[in-house]
Amino acid sequence: MRTGLPDIFAAGDCVITHHRLLGETYLPLGTTTHKQGRVAGENTLGGTRQFAGSLGTQVVKIFGQAAARTGLRDHQAATAGFDPGTTETQADDHKAYYPGSHRINLRVTGDRATGRLLGMQLFGHQEAEVAKRVDIAAAAIFHGMTVDAVSDLDLSYTPPLGSPWDAVQMATQAWVRQTRPR
Repeated sequence: MRTGLPDIFAAGDCVITHHRLLGETYLPLGTTTHKQGRVAGENTLGGTRQFAGSLGTQVVKIFGQAAARTGLRDHQAATAGFDPGTTETQADDHKAYYPGSHRINLRVTGDRATGRLLGMQLFGHQEAEVAKRVDIAAAAIFHGMTVDAVSDLDLSYTPPLGSPWDAVQMATQAWVRQTRPR
């Protein structure tokens, strides 16, 4: 957020920002803009807050569907020097025997060398809580979790709203099964 002029800072859609996995990148998103604005405002009043970085987490509603992403896709991870592996899977948003369940398509990208979660993309019905599920992945990536460690998260469950293993956890378990060295 620092500019080439002393004591002059910039925030929002007009600046190159810190990406937690890529370093510097241009990422004009409302969430990034608001967080940078808060940092700038606090520091203007004498604070010492730093922008923690972004992962590009976003969601969009497309008619009755929702598409979401966070972190890196396979090609971005490879360009950044990771050894990416990506798997695709489907899972129900809640127990299938309970009325109204919807399938969610999930793509998980992790680093095969370290097991670190690098990215996730989800697509499903607008009622499948795709936005909140991508937030699980964003929190895991933000804190440097491995793909395997996502299964250890204590996520809520009740048949009309979820499963004992959330769709995100089922997708990360599939990644571990499919990318584990033989």
